[in-house]
Amino acid sequence: MKKVYYKKRNFSLYQNDCLEVLSSLPENSIDMIFADPPYNLSNGGFSVQSGKRVSVDKGNWDKSSGLKEDFNFHLSWIEACRRVLKPNGTIWISGTYHSIYQCGFALQVNKFHILNDVSWFKPNASPNLSCRFFTASHETLVWARKDKKGKHTFNYDLMKNGDWPEDQIKKPNLQMRSVWSMATPKPIEKKFGKHPTQKPENLLKRIVLSSTNKGDVVLDPFTGSSTTGIIANLYGRKFIGIDKEKEFLDLSIKRFEDLQKNKKTSKVFSSFYTGKNLVKN
Repeated sequence: MKKVYYKKRNFSLYQNDCLEVLSSLPENSIDMIFADPPYNLSNGGFSVQSGKRVSVDKGNWDKSSGLKEDFNFHLSWIEACRRVLKPNGTIWISGTYHSIYQCGFALQVNKFHILNDVSWFKPNASPNLSCRFFTASHETLVWARKDKKGKHTFNYDLMKNGDWPEDQIKKPNLQMRSVWSMATPKPIEKKFGKHPTQKPENLLKRIVLSSTNKGDVVLDPFTGSSTTGIIANLYGRKFIGIDKEKEFLDLSIKRFEDLQKNKKTSKVFSSFYTGKNLVKN
């Protein structure tokens, strides 16, 4: 097992290449994986954030190595994830058109069984600066099972009958559809700093609660600021996060320790995250 960077209360972080850490984990040991791999968008272009023109460059980790090398990278890490997933385990992968089609094909090459593709619609997406294309306002999530004949976890009743006020599309007591409407991360989710591709807590809440149970082990091979881990811990799951960047792991630790402090001191916080606001048992 690779040396752990941080570990407390079933929340573990590793600073390393995900292939290195995944190869050291026991086979068939993980219940669910959420992966947000690099989209390879750092190409010198520009976008808009908070009304300001900003560079899309995020770091060397987000630069393309060319079509073939990018695809081989996705093949490798998805294969490594398959080894550690339990037979009934599932994987979620998020991405834009720059990466998600390669990931989807890599899943099929690695003999995963695709369950759904989900469109995450962002009502507050940034505008298109060039005015030559449609404004990109969604990301795609692919959900797949390790074994085609496996029996994956899907908490259907919670998804159908739960209270999901953040979603403009979800109708009460009707089946949850594969288009989810929710905003990008709130300012409070970035109070210790932000990751350039940070996902909102509401998005990970739905993913974790839909496809895992309490006590399950959740892994994120590109953990960033560990939104996956924050939500997993809130709802009684175990978490393993991996990232190369010390800066983002330190940000993850600040978020996690703040979560533990708030759990102890706030009754409102505790009530909200027990799931009582989601569905009546």
